[in-house]
Amino acid sequence: MADVHYLTPEGKAKAKAELDDLINNKRVALAKRLRDAIQQGDLSENADYHAAKEDQAFLEGKILELQAILRGAVIIEEGGGGGDMVQVGSRVTVEESGDKLMFTVVGAKEANPREGKISNESPVGKALLGRRVGEVARAATPAGEIVYKVIKIQ
Repeated sequence: MADVHYLTPEGKAKAKAELDDLINNKRVALAKRLRDAIQQGDLSENADYHAAKEDQAFLEGKILELQAILRGAVIIEEGGGGGDMVQVGSRVTVEESGDKLMFTVVGAKEANPREGKISNESPVGKALLGRRVGEVARAATPAGEIVYKVIKIQ
């Protein structure tokens, strides 16, 4: 079974654009680098050739990774989780030690804690999933246990 990758429409568009750039621009430029390096002669001691081959392996790996992500993509709407239970796509307001915080639960590929986007696979994301307004979520983090009270789900 293919891996599931939760993506917002914006995340899917970014992944498609990156894949397109890798295939149509970077792969073409790398092929030219390889041709130029091969024309230099003796490949056994050709640093340009070996560097280009390493770059090619990395590029092809990234292309395969993005293709797998897009194949297994489940599109979620940010804030579209709504309902009465936290799920991927939910925008959640929580209270921790008197402070109110807002998180959007997204797939791992789009997580960005600085923007309040937390992964459904992170300790906090896992603790919040399935919780309802008024319930408490306990997240075991490297810094210790964090306790959140769910205030609002959008």
